[in-house]
Amino acid sequence: MPNRRLVTRRQALWLSLGTLTSIGAIATAKAGYESHQIQSLDNSKRNFKLTTYTPLKKRASAKGIIYGAATRRDLLESNPKLASSFVQQCGILVPEWELKWNFLRPTPNRFDFTAGDWLAKFARTHGILFRGHTLVWHEALPEWFEEVVNRQNAEKFLVEHITTVTKHYAGQIHSWDVVNEATKIDHKRSDGLRNSPWLEFLGPNYIELAFRIAAEQDPKAMLVYNDTELEYDIPKHEAKRGAILKLLERLKSRGTPIHGFGIQSHLYGHETRFNPKKLRKFLADVASLDLKILVTELDVRDQNLPKDLKTRDRIVAAAYEDYLSAVLDEKAVIAVLNWGLSDSHTWLAQYAPRKDDAPVRPLPFDSNLKPKLAWNAIARAFDQASKR
Repeated sequence: MPNRRLVTRRQALWLSLGTLTSIGAIATAKAGYESHQIQSLDNSKRNFKLTTYTPLKKRASAKGIIYGAATRRDLLESNPKLASSFVQQCGILVPEWELKWNFLRPTPNRFDFTAGDWLAKFARTHGILFRGHTLVWHEALPEWFEEVVNRQNAEKFLVEHITTVTKHYAGQIHSWDVVNEATKIDHKRSDGLRNSPWLEFLGPNYIELAFRIAAEQDPKAMLVYNDTELEYDIPKHEAKRGAILKLLERLKSRGTPIHGFGIQSHLYGHETRFNPKKLRKFLADVASLDLKILVTELDVRDQNLPKDLKTRDRIVAAAYEDYLSAVLDEKAVIAVLNWGLSDSHTWLAQYAPRKDDAPVRPLPFDSNLKPKLAWNAIARAFDQASKR
């Protein structure tokens, strides 16, 4: 048995201090590297100039693409300037909240379409297409769901919900996000599916069931599977792209009435691992399944970018233009929607705030509804895209 030397308290203190110093040095080096990486994203000479300021919906439409954004009833009702900008810029509207379970079903036996109907009427009045988001999701479930829904009655609730909602809006919807975020690589299932209540209660076939019910009630709507975390050249996104392709292939092989795929596109302004070639290959594989593709929830997080507005806005704009230039190379991409239009109302203010408390700037218009470089970048991507 080897000798075990006792460590004195002073020696232990010096050892711990040494360890802390090493950890601090590593952290400092990592922070320095990340700062260098972020700075390398900024090219002060990059030109986002435009010759005309034609609205985004018109620039997109000229190429056979639909441009739009998510919004809410309360925002449009309370802010006439936002409503006017929305009508001017957007050819399609998707409710941010109003068609999710927790809004539509205040009780197990009652539906409330008031807010959704208001937005549908706003879209119709102004000649804007209307999207549905979302029929099946593991989040935004009402408070009563956990106590009421179980393995015995889950199919009844799912069928009832999809039937009632799609029937109510039949003929008014351009496209439905029928199932949202059904995959999760971290859950380590062989099929890549998320361990959601729907999977637990109904098994993997709940996805196909949802599409079939929606198709029965609203045969004119484009039916879309929507998912996130697919954009970057990192192992997690690579694995998820593979899982989603297998899911889409399986649905198509079974004759499921699925017409499109939604790539959410919540981008990171500080992320350097963007590989246009790999993304184009993934989108081409999706398109080969005879599916249309929609960019459904586009924004660019800036919480890790420099505080300086000019620098930050340039990096965000570059992320927009680089991403859309790659995505729009695929002619199956027929729509691009921002998840919000103005920085004054973005989910990222709550979910991805900056440590310096500066307002986040992830969207094409600033808080005063003035177009930013991000707007220019989106416009340039549409201008340079080939016609669908």
